[in-house]
Amino acid sequence: MLSKPEQKKVRRQPKLYLAHVKQDQPGNWRIHSLHDHLVAVADIAQSFAAQFNSDNWACYSGIWHDLGKFNQEFQEYIQNASGYNAEAHIESVSGKGRVDHSAAGAQYAVEKLGMHGKVLAYLIAGHHAGLPDYYKDEASGGSLQERLSNISHLQKALNSEISETILHPRIPQLSLTCGREGFALWTRMLFSCLVDADFLDTESFMDAEKAATRQAYPNIALLLEQFNSHMQQLAATASDTNVNRIRSDVLRQCRVQALLPSGLFSLTVPTGGGKTLSSMAFALEHAVKYNKKRIIYAIPYTSIIEQTADIFRAIFPDAVIEHHSNLDPDSKETAQSRLAAENWDAPIIVTTNVQLFESLFAARTSRCRKLHNLANSIIVLDEAQLIPPEFLEPILQTLNLLTQHYGVTIVLSTATQPAFKPRDCGGKPFKGLQNVTEIINMPEALYRQLQRVQVVLPNDLQQAQTWSTIAEQLTQHRQVLAIVNRRQDAKELALLIPDALHLSANLCGAHRSRLIGEIKLRLKNNEPIKVISTQLIEAGVDVDFPVVYRALAGLDSIAQAAGRCNREGKLADIGQVYVFVPQKPAPSGLLRKGEDAARGLLYGLQELPLTPDRFEQYFELYYASLNNLDAKDILPLQAPDDNLGVQFRTVAERFRLIDDAQQVSIAVHYGDAEKWLNTLKKQGPDTWLLRKLQRYLVSIPRYQLEQLKQQGAVTEIYPDIHAQAIPGLYHERYGLSVNEEPMLNPSSLIF
Repeated sequence: MLSKPEQKKVRRQPKLYLAHVKQDQPGNWRIHSLHDHLVAVADIAQSFAAQFNSDNWACYSGIWHDLGKFNQEFQEYIQNASGYNAEAHIESVSGKGRVDHSAAGAQYAVEKLGMHGKVLAYLIAGHHAGLPDYYKDEASGGSLQERLSNISHLQKALNSEISETILHPRIPQLSLTCGREGFALWTRMLFSCLVDADFLDTESFMDAEKAATRQAYPNIALLLEQFNSHMQQLAATASDTNVNRIRSDVLRQCRVQALLPSGLFSLTVPTGGGKTLSSMAFALEHAVKYNKKRIIYAIPYTSIIEQTADIFRAIFPDAVIEHHSNLDPDSKETAQSRLAAENWDAPIIVTTNVQLFESLFAARTSRCRKLHNLANSIIVLDEAQLIPPEFLEPILQTLNLLTQHYGVTIVLSTATQPAFKPRDCGGKPFKGLQNVTEIINMPEALYRQLQRVQVVLPNDLQQAQTWSTIAEQLTQHRQVLAIVNRRQDAKELALLIPDALHLSANLCGAHRSRLIGEIKLRLKNNEPIKVISTQLIEAGVDVDFPVVYRALAGLDSIAQAAGRCNREGKLADIGQVYVFVPQKPAPSGLLRKGEDAARGLLYGLQELPLTPDRFEQYFELYYASLNNLDAKDILPLQAPDDNLGVQFRTVAERFRLIDDAQQVSIAVHYGDAEKWLNTLKKQGPDTWLLRKLQRYLVSIPRYQLEQLKQQGAVTEIYPDIHAQAIPGLYHERYGLSVNEEPMLNPSSLIF
């Protein structure tokens, strides 16, 4: 932090340089001094980085980040652009738009600090455009190497009157302590400190009312009191069943284990065992004990995220931020929550795996801005087995780094705990996660206590059954759920059972939500019901059938299906889960490998198939069958060379949990979709409007879009926004009428 005498020196500069200028009313101008802005950003960034012992680095980046604004060309630009001095002009850059003001600080950092200055150069050069690649390669944008070579920007800035306080700040010596593996993450964390500080200081000047909206949230200790009160009320009204007694014990164990030191934890509880509330109990108790700043829930599916956020919001009405693209702006967002979603400055964040993990490998300022608020937090990874295996090694390395260097506690919460322990994997060393502590004492015993279903395996795991055979079996049951691997499979089976409800990713989100609501109501009223669904119903949808049929798939999928059977343990007898071999195997790729691993594990098995040790064996087989757990070669790109060269932008472009190039969404005619599509045609794609349309989108492979466009069935109503063009394309029961396609990603996985 700059000393008070040094700050006074800044304000006594003989010439005033502008960072920002604003006209409150005609003739009434307010000036944001460049010196004051640099000092404030350094101070804020320094306070952020103190959370991970890098405050000196952040202070340097803040004090030099806008050094290029001392350039007279920039000063004339800002006066002209704002209207503060309409006669200001820049002959030398006429017609070129804005003046580059970030290169000068990057160049100065390297000139003054040598190799250490290169770290600051990444931050400063990228504080608007995003972290650059060091070398010019496959990514768009200029490289840091190129930007450091043109020193004219620095020369022009240094021709101005800049105080010694800015040019030679008294900051203790810098040292690199993050190591090679941790360099890229550490640089992103520092970058986050700088860009958030820059945003916040600029916002406080330009829009004081908006800045004031970022009011304080309730502290964690108060949230724990609210939670305890809520749990006492639940306990007072809960029926005395075996399931509820087990849930109560899981909750107790989570509270006890929360007193353990910060680190990596696993929470292994069967589906229906109360993981959501118990994991929150662990997080709150742990946060109070170790003064953690916030709790972040990362969830893979919208069906879970909306459900989980609603549960938490009912307990903590003023503390929960829900951050994902499918959020309806009319229902839950406030001005305060929208601002908190920018930098996750709230005590409880409910978000998606895509938001969390892509941010940890991002280059853009908007994605990286929140990262410093991960420090000294608790991250609960719900359904941890769904971490994409193509990115498993870089993700696990980052989770290790967060716990080792940033005070983060991580909880892997799932009924089907993946095999993340270090080991040999297919002849290659798998570093995995180190020193994971299980919260539950004897998970195997818990699985036996919570056994509410019998899993019936086919006699021959190679012998497929026809859809007509499966349909005939389903019709024998009053209430039954059948889960298949493909959208086309769901449609073909539903065609054979006219009274069955059909649920697949060919239905838009609004349509699926209505159907799930109907399913829950009919089950609650004990009405006859048959449901044919793809695996989307396994993703945290809270339904309870007495009988479930599951097409052969990965063991984790079979376990998730079993979690929809006798969920509350209310049946007089045990629930029945029948595994069958479908007519077609799962789509090639990850789903097929999961099916093959399960077939190999279950062959000839006489014991219970759904136990913690069985899941570990399954995931070991599954991961060993994959060619690469770093399929995009992220780790080599993140390791700095002798020049501290890292390809930040290339990493960000490769690290996409959803491959947008392979999928596209179509707005279909369902519910209010046409109203919002007409609004889009008139007003253009405002953010709130696109969020409204999210509920009416169906995702398909890009090649199918081209087929539908050639048939005139789909039209592009706005660049990259496609909509149904003919009435028969969307069916009330089956949704979008397309040919069979592999499920490239779970349909409700969003960003």
